[in-house]
Amino acid sequence: MKGYDVDDCGIVDIETHSHGREGSLSVMQNDGNALFPVRRVYYLYDVPGGESRGGHAHRKLHEMLVAVSGSFSVTLNDGNKSRTVMLNRSNRGLHIVPGIWRTLDDFSSGAVCLVMSSLPYDESDYIRDYRGYLDYKKGNND
Repeated sequence: MKGYDVDDCGIVDIETHSHGREGSLSVMQNDGNALFPVRRVYYLYDVPGGESRGGHAHRKLHEMLVAVSGSFSVTLNDGNKSRTVMLNRSNRGLHIVPGIWRTLDDFSSGAVCLVMSSLPYDESDYIRDYRGYLDYKKGNND
């Protein structure tokens, strides 16, 4: 697998159809504009102020994060550099590639984070210890 870095993660505009007073509809489809086949969908909500989510990396899994309500920040780290992305529009998502440490912070009141994943849940795909993550990035373990 290619050694991804934070520059391989990016904002994706989601196909949106606006219908004036009837509102808008945003769409991602496996056979259309999705960057990877979506195998799992879940969402985070009711995150208390000052709390963080994430704090891990994945070995194989791609994710798309969307702020479907409110806002939150995502800090991406590849072991050498980091950058923070603010998500606050429901028609834009953040594609996170495998091997990137991520932390979600600064949740606004009522924020909802929709997550689309390329694989079903598999605990063995997670790297939950940052020192272990740095070893993984250096190729010192799998």
